[in-house]
Amino acid sequence: MTDPNALNRDFEKYDQVRKTHTYRLAESEQDEFDDQYQIATLDLGCYLHGSAADQARFAEEFAGALEDIGFAVLVGHGVDTSLYDEMHERVLDLFTTTSLADKMRFRAARFGSVSQGYFPIEETSDIHPDLVEGWVWCRRAFDIPQQREGPFRAEDYWPNPDHEPLFRRLVLEHEKLFKPIARAMFQGLGVDPHIYDRKLTATNFGLRLNYYPPMSSGQDLSGAGRLLGHEDVDLFTILPASRVDGLQVWNHRSGKWVRLNPPQGSIIINTGDYMQRISNDRLPSTTHRVGKPSDGSHLSTARVSFPMAVYVWEDEQLEVLPGLGSPRYEPIKAITFHTRSTSKFYGDDYAVEG
Repeated sequence: MTDPNALNRDFEKYDQVRKTHTYRLAESEQDEFDDQYQIATLDLGCYLHGSAADQARFAEEFAGALEDIGFAVLVGHGVDTSLYDEMHERVLDLFTTTSLADKMRFRAARFGSVSQGYFPIEETSDIHPDLVEGWVWCRRAFDIPQQREGPFRAEDYWPNPDHEPLFRRLVLEHEKLFKPIARAMFQGLGVDPHIYDRKLTATNFGLRLNYYPPMSSGQDLSGAGRLLGHEDVDLFTILPASRVDGLQVWNHRSGKWVRLNPPQGSIIINTGDYMQRISNDRLPSTTHRVGKPSDGSHLSTARVSFPMAVYVWEDEQLEVLPGLGSPRYEPIKAITFHTRSTSKFYGDDYAVEG
């Protein structure tokens, strides 16, 4: 494990898009926070149900917010927020009632581009001693329309097969938003909003469940973080607001961190490496982390989150979208791009040349 005092620059050889800033992996007393900056909160309902003028206005504001900091908060998304309340309890139940031996039967391993399965605490990656347990399921782990060989067997992916239909509900609700969110981004950039419709039809994704147990006093003093600084590798991530704060976003313009406290029931959207690549650096893949909550509850209260990363399939090409200037990046196969980047977390032999 790397000392959390390490800098992101120690691993820059793995970056597949330009990342020019420098930051410590973990929260530090030396960090500066920008308490004046407010990440935009926008009403996605204007795009889902509004007129052409409403959609154009939302797309411009949405792309503008993402171009500024890579994050935006969406309300009016149409997902019943009681589902998020239920998912919170289901995540707690999954991690606290499943034995470690049962969890380890599903120890994470690469399948395609994505490391899928269970990540023990402090083993989210080879460089991050994160104080979080994680579990990642991709499309193949759900009984939903897709190409597969043979019948679907929930027990191949889930310690309790009864969990699959429960979390499938979340997957299906968020999948409805893949194309509208992408279309709004592209429209705001002045690109054909439908340019990724085919690629996002029954595309791959990663649903990650995170369980942050209460920290011990020793962990609190160690300098370790709940989830250390990183950027997502995907097109974008859909993250329902957590009940416990702690999410911090790097403002690349001010060089300070921004504490994000979105309203309950909202979803947080952030753009990842895929999107920075195809947008020719217009939409940045922004650094974020999970630090200690402002109320000090990390010593007594668990935190959960359930982000959903939106990918394209491994054989798709990632290339700069038309109309966004002279391309700064050559076309590259998604599996090559993805695994070169994430070999930072899993070791050099993780990379696959497509």
